[in-house]
This record gives sequence, C-alpha cells and structure tokens, in this order.
Amino acid sequence: MEGKLISIVIPMHNEEGNVKLVYEETKAVCEEIKREKGYDYEIVFVNDGSTDHTLELLKEIKAKDPKVRLLSMDRNRGEAAGLTAGFQLARGRYIFTMDGDGQNDPRYFRELLEKLEEGFLVATGYRVKRKEPLFTRKIPSFIANRIIALVTGLKVRDNGCSLKGYRADIPRRYQIPHGFHRFLPALFGVKNSEVVEIPVLDRKRHWGRSHYGLKRTFEVLRELITFPFLKRAPFYEKFFKIWAFLHLIGATPLLFYLLLAPSLWGLFLEGALLLGAGVSYLIYKNLKRFNVAQREGVFKVEEL
Repeated sequence: MEGKLISIVIPMHNEEGNVKLVYEETKAVCEEIKREKGYDYEIVFVNDGSTDHTLELLKEIKAKDPKVRLLSMDRNRGEAAGLTAGFQLARGRYIFTMDGDGQNDPRYFRELLEKLEEGFLVATGYRVKRKEPLFTRKIPSFIANRIIALVTGLKVRDNGCSLKGYRADIPRRYQIPHGFHRFLPALFGVKNSEVVEIPVLDRKRHWGRSHYGLKRTFEVLRELITFPFLKRAPFYEKFFKIWAFLHLIGATPLLFYLLLAPSLWGLFLEGALLLGAGVSYLIYKNLKRFNVAQREGVFKVEEL
C-alpha cells in the first residue's frame, strides 16, 4: 500500500457504451485531486466476464494510460466478486468504488476523500433525486434499506449506492460472496460513528439498460437473514444444518399422523415445522457459501 495513492475500483459487465464516458470523467476528477491534494491515483477496471466489446475498449484505454489497471475475471462472477478482486489488489491508501454504468458521478470522490482524511473508516453516498422508476426501484430500495439498517444496526440510508470510499484495510476483511455486497459497509463490522454519508445526485444511464430489478429486493432479504450469524459463521453453519434436519424429523411422522387423523392444530404445527426447516436450511446454505468464500476466495482474475 502506497502513502499518497488512491485507488478507484470500477467493476464492469457489458458496458461498452459507457466505458469511454466513465473513464474520461474519472480521469478528470483524479487529475484534479492530484493537483489540489497531491494524491497520485490508479483507476482499476474489473472486467466481469463481458461478452460485448467492453474488454477490448478497456484494453485500448489501458494501452494509452499508465494510470489504468485492468483486471479481467475468468467468467461472469457478479459484482461482489468484482469488488473483492479490486479491494484485494488495489494499492492505494484509500479505495473508492463506483458502478460502470455512468449513473455515478465521480466528482464526489473529492468529498469522500476529505471525510476519510478526517478519520472516518467509510464514506458513502446516498442518492437524491433518483432517476429510476418509483414502484420497481425507489420503493423497494427504501424498504430494503430500512430492513438492512434494522438487522445490521448500521444506520446507512442507501446501501445500494456504489459511490463509496474506504480506508484500504477495511474492505479487505472478507471475501465477499455473491449478493453480500448489498450489505456494505455493514459486512465489514464498522460502527455508526466510523461511517459518514454525503448526498449525491443520481443520474440517468448514458447507455444500455439497468442490470437491476425488483428481483434484487427479494435477494437482499434472502441473504439478510444470514447476517446476524456471520461473526461465528463456521459454528452456525453446523448448527442450522442440524436444526433443519431436526425440523424435518419432527415434520415427517406428523405428516403421516395428519393423513390418518386430520386436525387444525396438527396442520398448524406441520406448517411451522416445515417453515422452520426451510428457513434453517436457507441460512445454512448461505453460511456455507460465506465460509467457502473465505477459504477459497470468490474470484479468479488476470491482470492484463
């Protein structure tokens, strides 16, 4: 890790129409920060298995600009893996992230950097005047953020905003499994007093269509039920595996009994046992995925 160096990590998947704009805007902001505050910089693009011309365009940019680093995943592994690769391989004292779709404005990096210099471990944006559909994006996002804050205890208004800045050691604490990037920065175990938020204007996509949708809200809830058990994930993986099995053992003979002598209380109990088995198994599978990620990593990447 270098002293006066900042790293900008930008995962990209099939964003050929946005590559040039994202690069030029980010480059301009980084040059301003270099002049005004003396920080050198690197722009770390992570190609996440793109099947269009994204990789070719990034190669052209890298060939002309020594400040650009290009990491290419072996296949499409998702945003969590792309961020993890960038976090683990970035060289800067501070690491900043943004999406590769052009909706994030990199001019806010200067303000995020100032907050990190003040001593905050994480500086994160929250989007205002969002340019997205109300019922399929804004309302589900509002609900998901409130639930995440309730479960994690970290009062961040907009976990889905990709404009974030970290002291470099913070995001290297975990390999981030698929889907768990939606709980950043809570996943890294930071306290409310260590996180600061700044308002950022949201922009429309310059090109292409969003990779996000209503489905993502349900995925957040699916993984969020695992969050309280992550600090002792190896223990709880075994616990919920056994707990799910015990629920099934209880539900099976009860099912045969109900076939012979149906009753309302029996149906209620059967439903509760099957629900308990299902939820316990889901938590077990999520914890297993988390533990495997910590042991084996979540990305395979080549620096080009």
